[in-house]
Amino acid sequence: MGNTVSCCVSPSGSPKLPRHVECLEEYQINTDLSDDTGPYLQHISDREVPDDLALDSNPSDHARASTIFLSKSQTDVRDRRKSNHINHVSPGLLSKKYSSCSTIFIDDSTVSQPNLKSTIKCVTLAIYYHIKNRDSDRSLEIFDEKMHPLSREQVPDDYSRTDPEHKLIYRFVRTLFSAAQLTAECAIVTLVYLERLLTYAELDICPSNWKRVVLGAILLASKVWDDQAVWNVDYCQILKDITVEDMNEMERHFLELLQFNINVPASVYAKYYFDLRSLADDNNLSFPLESLSNERAQKLEAISRLCEDKYKDLSRASMRRSFSADNLIGIRRSNAILS
Repeated sequence: MGNTVSCCVSPSGSPKLPRHVECLEEYQINTDLSDDTGPYLQHISDREVPDDLALDSNPSDHARASTIFLSKSQTDVRDRRKSNHINHVSPGLLSKKYSSCSTIFIDDSTVSQPNLKSTIKCVTLAIYYHIKNRDSDRSLEIFDEKMHPLSREQVPDDYSRTDPEHKLIYRFVRTLFSAAQLTAECAIVTLVYLERLLTYAELDICPSNWKRVVLGAILLASKVWDDQAVWNVDYCQILKDITVEDMNEMERHFLELLQFNINVPASVYAKYYFDLRSLADDNNLSFPLESLSNERAQKLEAISRLCEDKYKDLSRASMRRSFSADNLIGIRRSNAILS
């Protein structure tokens, strides 16, 4: 049974050794040929996507690619840290809360339920860095505020040269989210669509177009994400001087520039959420912390047990579906050894 030319291979008897050597030589000769001839099988490592290709991919489509806004903010973060080091200024806040043995501080922002106010601050800060550290002023007429004003007020002559402050961007986005009653998840999807627009259409967010670009991203994100979508006419009630025809045309151009790719994978959404948390830490934007009370602890424990029971049921169901061989090979379980 241990012989390589065992009779168990063929019921008619053992194969002859010279023929086996012949076949082996033919196979070796064929594998030395090109990919188009012979029984050449490509190794699995040759079919994997190289790491450098994944890093150069669009961050709004691939979870492994780094977000654009975080890389644009690093220049200011390094300069700020260098200035603090030269001037001997402590980068941390003395008012920051830390957990202890008797008190545990947690924030109410999670990847599934982010804090609305803090998320909008982080998203608008990402937009601010996009404008401040932009490479050029590439834009389109449909997003130009001078050609398509959002209000009847006269647009200043230097509207394309003056960078908006973070407070101005935050006030604009917060007004839309508050009036349309949008969620924090919608703000994250807005940032995903915005960076997808910049990479697909090769545009830049600049002082002349940032309001209409952000408005188009919010308009699309609210329709895709929320169950009860906000109609274009509802935004016309918020921005009273804009027409429905203008909103429809901007939405149509936005979709065409996105190549109608409105899908946001869960991995991409999670990456943007945690990168926004990193952006908040780099800019001292603290999320609201609350002490862990008994009621909150019991609620977290109940949620944890519910998720644990759910995953147990799913694992049992998957194990039952895998019994296609009718217990031909028994299930083996071994205890884990932690060292």
